[in-house]
Amino acid sequence: MAATATPEVRPDIDRDEKPGSSTDLEPGYLVICWNDPVNLMDYVTHVFQIVFGWQRQKAEVHMLQVHKQGKSVLARESMEKAEFYVHQLQKYSLHATMERDEA
Repeated sequence: MAATATPEVRPDIDRDEKPGSSTDLEPGYLVICWNDPVNLMDYVTHVFQIVFGWQRQKAEVHMLQVHKQGKSVLARESMEKAEFYVHQLQKYSLHATMERDEA
């Protein structure tokens, strides 16, 4: 009886993937709050504390960024979580949007 050769299969080791890296799977979405002439600065700070659970100091930094620069990127999240945050901010009458993070 003749011996049969079994084919040798090697794994593809040339990939540069990092297992468990969610940024490879989904680019992420930015939650942006825009300046408006209606809401007071203390109110905006308070809303940031409520929605994101931030300490007052961090909320004030983002509020001042909104006030002085016209907008602030508040978070980078999955699409579903970014939508949730945008809806929460809009519920408090803040002008918030989300956009895909290209970075």
